[in-house]
Amino acid sequence: MEQQPMGQMGMGEVTSDDKLWAALAYVFAPLVPVVLLLMEDKKNRPFIKAHNGQALVMGVVMIILVPILAAITFGCGSLIWLIMLFWGYKAYQGEYITIPVVTDLVKNQGWA
Repeated sequence: MEQQPMGQMGMGEVTSDDKLWAALAYVFAPLVPVVLLLMEDKKNRPFIKAHNGQALVMGVVMIILVPILAAITFGCGSLIWLIMLFWGYKAYQGEYITIPVVTDLVKNQGWA
């Protein structure tokens, strides 16, 4: 794939930087998604915006659910984090991810 200067690149194209930030949003949720919301040049990129909203919601859900699930399942509740790593990998590959309930919530709220 040929590298194009930033000025010639359309907003719809997914750059390697977009893929990296989308992956980091899942791996370090909810911290990186909040940081991305504060970065003007990143928050309006379509690929980052689609993944960032989902990662933020999942990060908040993880903060609430993982301790509860870990206590009930004797530590196996933290397996949710492995799913987040997988989604980060898929985002780094340039794929859009559909998370049941979360994707619809994010799209209906206009966050993606």
